[in-house]
Amino acid sequence: MTKTMGYRDWRWQALWWQYFFLLWSTINGQTRYSIPEELKKGSVVGNLAKDLSLGLSDIFDRKMRVASEAGEQYFSVDAGKGELVVNDRIDREALCGQSASCVLPLQIVVENPLRSHRIEVEIRDINDNAPSFLTKEVNLKIPESVALGRRFPLESAEDPDVGSNSLKTYSLSKNEYFALKFKDTKNGKAVPELVLENPLDREKNRVHNLLLTAIDGGNPVKTGTCKISITVLDNNDNFPIFNENEYKVSLKENSTKGTFVIKLTATDADDGVNGEVKYYFGSRTPEFILSTFEINDATGQIILNGALDYEMYKSYLIDVTAKDKGIPEMEGDCRLQVDVEDINDNAPEIVLTSKPSPVREDAPRGTVVALISARDLDSGDNGKVTLQLPKRSPFTLKSSFSNNYELVTSGSLDRESFSQYTIEITATDSGSPRLSSKNMIRVSVTDVNDNPPIFTQPSYNVYLKENGVPGSILYSVSASDVDFGENAKISYSILDSKVQGVSVSSYVYINSDNGSIYSMHSFDYEKLKVLQIQVQAKDQGSPSLSSNATVHVFILDQNDNVPAVIYPSSAALGSLSHQRMPRAAKAGHLVTKVTAVDADSGHNAWISYKLAEATDASLFTVNMYTGEVRTKRAVSEQDDSSQRLLIEIRDDGEPVQSTTATVSILLEDGLHEPILDLRHKIPEPSKKTGRITLYLILSLASVSVLSLVTFLILAVRCVRNSTSSGSCCMGRTDCDHYKNPNRNLQIQLNTDGPIKYVEVLGGDMLSQSQSFRSCMSPMSPMSEYSDFTMIKPSSTTDFKEVISVLDASLPDSTWTFESQQVSKE
Repeated sequence: MTKTMGYRDWRWQALWWQYFFLLWSTINGQTRYSIPEELKKGSVVGNLAKDLSLGLSDIFDRKMRVASEAGEQYFSVDAGKGELVVNDRIDREALCGQSASCVLPLQIVVENPLRSHRIEVEIRDINDNAPSFLTKEVNLKIPESVALGRRFPLESAEDPDVGSNSLKTYSLSKNEYFALKFKDTKNGKAVPELVLENPLDREKNRVHNLLLTAIDGGNPVKTGTCKISITVLDNNDNFPIFNENEYKVSLKENSTKGTFVIKLTATDADDGVNGEVKYYFGSRTPEFILSTFEINDATGQIILNGALDYEMYKSYLIDVTAKDKGIPEMEGDCRLQVDVEDINDNAPEIVLTSKPSPVREDAPRGTVVALISARDLDSGDNGKVTLQLPKRSPFTLKSSFSNNYELVTSGSLDRESFSQYTIEITATDSGSPRLSSKNMIRVSVTDVNDNPPIFTQPSYNVYLKENGVPGSILYSVSASDVDFGENAKISYSILDSKVQGVSVSSYVYINSDNGSIYSMHSFDYEKLKVLQIQVQAKDQGSPSLSSNATVHVFILDQNDNVPAVIYPSSAALGSLSHQRMPRAAKAGHLVTKVTAVDADSGHNAWISYKLAEATDASLFTVNMYTGEVRTKRAVSEQDDSSQRLLIEIRDDGEPVQSTTATVSILLEDGLHEPILDLRHKIPEPSKKTGRITLYLILSLASVSVLSLVTFLILAVRCVRNSTSSGSCCMGRTDCDHYKNPNRNLQIQLNTDGPIKYVEVLGGDMLSQSQSFRSCMSPMSPMSEYSDFTMIKPSSTTDFKEVISVLDASLPDSTWTFESQQVSKE
């Protein structure tokens, strides 16, 4: 008992290991499972997650699915467990027929990234089919005089199962006349035959009923039966005999209807009617053979009556019977095998295993886009398929396994150039002539944020009048982005910068959606002439990209400032200016000079002077351009000692802005008349006039030559050393690196006779104006009584402070040219 149990344990263990290796094995790097047919729906085939080294999360996240090449979805993936399960009834006989091996190739497709794994499922046969006969009852007519040992072919049974489950043998019911024997055929099948062992006697037994049983090799055994009814006939003792028991011919698949197949000949040794033979297809011939072939009963010629299809039937086995006309009727049999030769009559077929996935435009080379398979129903070279893509396509086909391909990227993609590719795949077989088919695949390219927004121009110039309404639009900038979707949505912003120490955002703001720039308040040209704005356009991609553009806002001057008097100082302060002059003054005497400035620029800052009112208009005149107040005639004794002048100062703007200055002049005796201009002196006749004139000419010539030499020397020094601060006069400078962007007023003191006065020069920002530095010769340092006083106030400098500086530098009003001459003498 112990030994028996040990033997059984060993046997079950061996069977278990054999089943395990059949259930799962890897062949040539491919996973193979083995299952029996007719498994219930939901039965587990194998653990895909484990065998393909995938996590359970990958099953769901990467959308694992089964792509069957058989067309029917017999399997599916259990996303929860990662197992391959049976999805439908599997009938091995329907799938593979009598083939010894039945393997279903499957593709397991996963996405993100797109990959395919080939697996094979072997379908093992089970004994689910019993042997069966096409004809359930066979009638034979045998003459009683037939010789012993005569063989009578019987119908073979069919069993769809294969291997050990297929048909194994036959058995015949017990009787005393007939025995069962087998004849081997060229296709390897055994054909049962009845063999006469004892003489027949029609008078004793006219009919013999036998039962033929077909037995398979399954466990449990299954059988099929056929009844045989044998009628014993009276003498016609010669059978028709064919030249051969088996014939074999070949026909091309494209043979047309009426094509000659073969002519069969059978002979009968009897004479007369008993020797005349007719030909028929066997009584058990299937309908598809009867519809495909036709036999001439008189001549035995067989012709093609229908179309041949190698892909449906590669070979036909036809039983042919020759019968004589005797009584009883005698017959002979033979078998015809018609093999169909394949021709290239099927074009290749392109099958999309998976739909093309949208691919990012920055996808690296080798990214899988789609899974493709090709098949051709023909065989041999006619069934060998090659796939081709158009030249210069950024895609290529990569063979994964037999007739299966991956469509992968082979070059760089640019959605802005091609947002969708229509790929024409051509499948061509190797037959003669070659057949081909085409399939169009559309691959969409998804956008990547690889293009920054681009402004219509790198910089913009905007001209804006000062004193505008706050909140008014200054300008609208525009940028475009060739990307798509969120990557092409643009928002605008102003980059922070400082203008006069204040953030630019306090001056303007921008609409982030349309790029319109608005003013926050009114602009004043006198405070700000140019506003530089850095605008940024940024898309909404990830990561976002941006570009910048510069907007130059030029403030245009308006005549909004009244001229301001800066000299005389008292008039500048709004009070009466008192001046003294000698009663002995001659015509053209310079009484004073009125100087005014206008904070505007251009024509708006051009100033003119006019005498509006005077105590005696005939005594004084005002220079329109310089503001000099001079006498029009000599002062007489009749003139009032106190003169009052109202001087109007106007600019050249539109509308005109003006102001006035009031000057009170006191005529005093005892003051010497200053010699202001030799032009106003009438030279007295002298004997030495000619000599003096000569001296003057020589002096002027000498001074001119000396000035020219000095100018040349200075020019050479400026060229040689342009960076030296003391080598060149009147050179452009940054005014001690003064970079205030506002307009600055430079007020300088000038002399004209005994009166010193100021002139105002304006400066613009961004090098639009020129400022000059005063260069003093090292040999003549600035003295206490230098003729020039330079003042450069800021834009907010109060004119009162300027005037106080001027007053400190101006000599007393009693300072006269004559007194200076006396002191020199």
